[in-house]
Amino acid sequence: MDPVVADNLVKAFPTPDGGEKLAVEHVHFHVQQGHIFGLLGPNGAGKTTTLRMLSGLVKPTSGSAAICGYDVQQQSLLVKRNLGFLTANTGLYQRLSVRDMLMYFAKLHGMTHEQALARAAQLIDAFDMAGFAELRCGSLSTGQKQRGNIARALVADPPVLILDEPTLGLDVLSNRVMLDFIRKQRDAGKTILLSTHYLDEAESLCDRIGLLHRGRIIAEGTLDDLRQLTGEERLSNIFLKLVQSSDNAGGAAA
Repeated sequence: MDPVVADNLVKAFPTPDGGEKLAVEHVHFHVQQGHIFGLLGPNGAGKTTTLRMLSGLVKPTSGSAAICGYDVQQQSLLVKRNLGFLTANTGLYQRLSVRDMLMYFAKLHGMTHEQALARAAQLIDAFDMAGFAELRCGSLSTGQKQRGNIARALVADPPVLILDEPTLGLDVLSNRVMLDFIRKQRDAGKTILLSTHYLDEAESLCDRIGLLHRGRIIAEGTLDDLRQLTGEERLSNIFLKLVQSSDNAGGAAA
């Protein structure tokens, strides 16, 4: 079984008039081991809701999801042991230093004090954080916080990573650190589900791409598959053409 499985996920939210609005409608995809799957779409397409259902943070209205063969709803603890979840808005404990924060999460994963100390040191070195490892997280720059977030997501060395807009708001240097990190994790055999608004990043990183529009996957495949489907070369043009085609055909969810 593939490490990430979304099986006909549906999420409806109540509306003020007593009705429902479908945020995600029958989303279905698998991600193979050692692959990066890009989930792309405009604001409001349902990307974050889909990722949150896959991580267990949001309960689906219907459908199911699995991480490393474990049902997200029925086996949530086992899912959490196999999953690292990172967003641009992930909060850090403001009063803890980077080192203390990493040690705290390491101990939550069952490591001894000595193991947690060693793992924190390893991650601090890997992400070049020695210069600010003893600073409180509340005093860090955006790029420094995101490096800390990367390390936090990797404390338990999970086989699956869900990355929701991981480069949002980063400067050029921090952006490069993040992209290098994603490639290295893929090369190490990890399975990565990536959501990003930066289509050039998706074009260079992703093995397969799913285009989400108004809650539905309107196209999925490799970049070459999508090029053949649309006759366009650049992912930005591919995306625009598929969205316009979906709207014209009336194929998008209401």
